Amino acid sequence: MPPNVLNELRLLNSTDYDSRTLLSVILAGDERLQHKLRRDELLPLGSRMRVRLAMHYAERDELLACLKHLLNTAGSPSLMSQALIENLCDHAAGNYRVLSTMAAQLLAVAAKEDIKQLDEALFLRVFEPPKTRSGKRA
Repeated sequence: MPPNVLNELRLLNSTDYDSRTLLSVILAGDERLQHKLRRDELLPLGSRMRVRLAMHYAERDELLACLKHLLNTAGSPSLMSQALIENLCDHAAGNYRVLSTMAAQLLAVAAKEDIKQLDEALFLRVFEPPKTRSGKRA
C-alpha cells in the first residue's frame, strides 16, 4: 500500500485534533509493513497505533500441536497418518496458513476419491512436481 494511502487512513481515523476516534483499522502485513511505518512520512500514523502484534514463524512442535488439535476438534484424530502429519509440518515452512492450505488440498482430493485415511502416498501424489515434456520431473 502506498504511503499516501496509509496517511489517508490516519486522516480518516480522527477528528477534532485526535480527541475522537471515528474509525478503527487493523493493518496486517509482514516485516515490510513495520519498516514502512518507520518512514518519515508515516511516523504520524505509526505513533497512533495502540497495539502491535508481531508474529514469527511457528516451530515444528507448534505446527504439530495445531494440526492434531484441528483433527481432534473435527472429530477425526486418525484421519491422517502420523508420518503425513509430520511431513505436512516439515513442509509448512513455519506458517499455519500454508499448513492448513496443504491439509485442505489433501482433504479435498481424499473426499473426491473416497479415501478413508490420508497418508504420505497421497501427499506425494498431490504435491508431486510437474513432469516436463521429456517425462523428467522439473
